[in-house]
Amino acid sequence: MTTRYRVEYALKTHRRDQFIEWIKGLLAVPFVLYSQPTGVFDKKAASIARMAEESHRRYAEIFRDVEHMIDDHISRQEEDNNLPSKLKLLVPSAGPFFTRLPLEAAFNHMDERRLISSRRYVSPSFNDVRLILNAAQIMAVTAAPESPLQLATFDGDVTLYDDGESLEPSSPLIPRLLDLLRKDIKIGIVTAAGYTTADRYYDRLHGLLEAIAASKDLTPAQKESIVIMGGEANYLFEYDPSSPHLLAPVPRERWLTPEMAAWSEADIAALLDVAEAALRDCVKTLNLPATLLRKDRAVGIIPTDPLFRIPRESLEETVLVVQKILELSALGSSAQAAGHSVPVVSPGDGTDLTPSPTPSPTPSPPAAPRRRRRVPFCAFNGGRDVFVDIGDKSWGVTVCQRWFAAKAGRPEQPIAGESTLHIGDQFLSAGSNDFKARSVGTTAWIASPAETTELLDDLLARV
Repeated sequence: MTTRYRVEYALKTHRRDQFIEWIKGLLAVPFVLYSQPTGVFDKKAASIARMAEESHRRYAEIFRDVEHMIDDHISRQEEDNNLPSKLKLLVPSAGPFFTRLPLEAAFNHMDERRLISSRRYVSPSFNDVRLILNAAQIMAVTAAPESPLQLATFDGDVTLYDDGESLEPSSPLIPRLLDLLRKDIKIGIVTAAGYTTADRYYDRLHGLLEAIAASKDLTPAQKESIVIMGGEANYLFEYDPSSPHLLAPVPRERWLTPEMAAWSEADIAALLDVAEAALRDCVKTLNLPATLLRKDRAVGIIPTDPLFRIPRESLEETVLVVQKILELSALGSSAQAAGHSVPVVSPGDGTDLTPSPTPSPTPSPPAAPRRRRRVPFCAFNGGRDVFVDIGDKSWGVTVCQRWFAAKAGRPEQPIAGESTLHIGDQFLSAGSNDFKARSVGTTAWIASPAETTELLDDLLARV
């Protein structure tokens, strides 16, 4: 029983997205009922055209029903009674939705492109559903005139460029990113790469930065509508045409949110100490050919030989072990998204963490225990390495929302979640650092720079 529990739950569910898997399961029924695999050799079987028509109708009905369930979920998440929606009961991991999703229209669009309804042997796949959700989100963020898209944030590796590569001048993404700036859509590149100097980010993004500098039709304000947020949420760089690397670091005191400013430096150091010890233990236990790397706001392991790839399973095991150790400590909180502070009682005071009702007035109430906020962190699998960063991309995207609002003279009105789109490749619940961005804005889940290019084409055609 223990072994089966480990295999079926602990080691597999972290590689799945419950919402997509649930939709995929709904679509499996009409596929089984209406697909015609015998049509390959049986002349009496129904025609492919008739099969595709009926399958399309049933698939569209399912997406329409899910669309209505999301509408109900959105209406309930705005109520104060915290009663779960039907969708929340069916998919407990369902989080907030910032916009409604026109899933039926998105399915019709993707079915024309991918001919999902015409398939006889391959049922609607995870990737089919993922791309339909992306299409629905693009339709949503470009449909509402009262809340147009204002900010697009991007992951780096696998989103803008291949893993470990750079954004070269020849990249087809560069003209599309410039088009976003021309349309006054702000850009934030929110990457896990935790460089402290501008030259390292210039090396990775020089194609885009040089294109912005050389552009004749971008206004100075549009050129300054791009920032780089490094280390998830730890280093902010703004565009600076006078800098040799076209980027200038922004001091933390200018962009830290009030919640981030409350994180204790001592607690940050203590959290990284615990993470470092956990990583050392994993290197020893799994006999990993890895070297530990400690930074001021992160700690991780990298291969001793840059040409060697640590097995994915070993990287995932390391992420899950370190994450669990940090969650059980008195310092870290991987569940704390931007804007949701989690106070904890100082170690050793023996106080129950369960909230208690407001006490009635007494002549001498007992002194309240000293409380502090847990430090948010993100343990993630970078494909070749494992790192633990302070904060996560929900905080990085939040900083971008507040930064551009402040530059526009609206510091108290940050860009809203429904006007923000984060595009990335890592959205699985464990070991994936784009996942947390779902709590502060709309998202699109891509799998390659080519998919990002296609997504931006759809987006720009609708803006």
